[in-house]
Amino acid sequence: MARRFVLASCAMLKPNLLPTLLTLASTILAFAVTSLAGDLPSKKYLDLATVKKMIAASEAEAQRQKVEVTLVIVDEAGNLLFLERPDKAPLNTLQWAQKKARHAAFYRAPSKDAADTVKNGNVAALSYPEFFPGQGGLPIIVDGQILGGIAASGAKSEIDELIAQAGLDALKK
Repeated sequence: MARRFVLASCAMLKPNLLPTLLTLASTILAFAVTSLAGDLPSKKYLDLATVKKMIAASEAEAQRQKVEVTLVIVDEAGNLLFLERPDKAPLNTLQWAQKKARHAAFYRAPSKDAADTVKNGNVAALSYPEFFPGQGGLPIIVDGQILGGIAASGAKSEIDELIAQAGLDALKK
C-alpha cells in the first residue's frame, strides 16, 4: 500500500518538480557517501617497487657476507609477497624463511624473540599460531603500522638477521 502511495504522489507532482527532487536526493546521497568515506582509516601497504627495493638491499648484503640465502617478504596477514631461493640454498630454507617472516609480521617482533622465549624455558610458546623460534625474521613497521615481515634463511642466524635488516634499512631511505 505504501509503495502505491509514493508512486501516486510522485505522479501527482508537477512535471518540472520531479527532476529537481531527484537532483536534490542524489546530491544529498553523494554528500553522505563522501563524508563517510572520509572517516575510513588509511592503510599503508607494501607495493611491488618497495618490495624490490628491500630485496635488492638484502641481496647486496648477502653478497657482501658471501652467503646464499632464501629471502621472503610477507604482508601483515602472512601472505607471501616475495620468495627467492638461490640455487645453492638448502630446500628447507624455503619453509624456514617463510616461518620467520610470518612470525615477525604476526607478533610485530623479531623472530629472535621467539628463540629467546624458548631458550628461557617457555616451550608452551611453540604451540602459538605462526610462532617460530629462529633468528632472521624482522617485522616491517612504518609509522607504527605493521606492513609485514622480511626474513632470510640459509646462513648463520645472526647473518640471516643482518641480511633482513639491510632490507628494512632500504625501506627507511
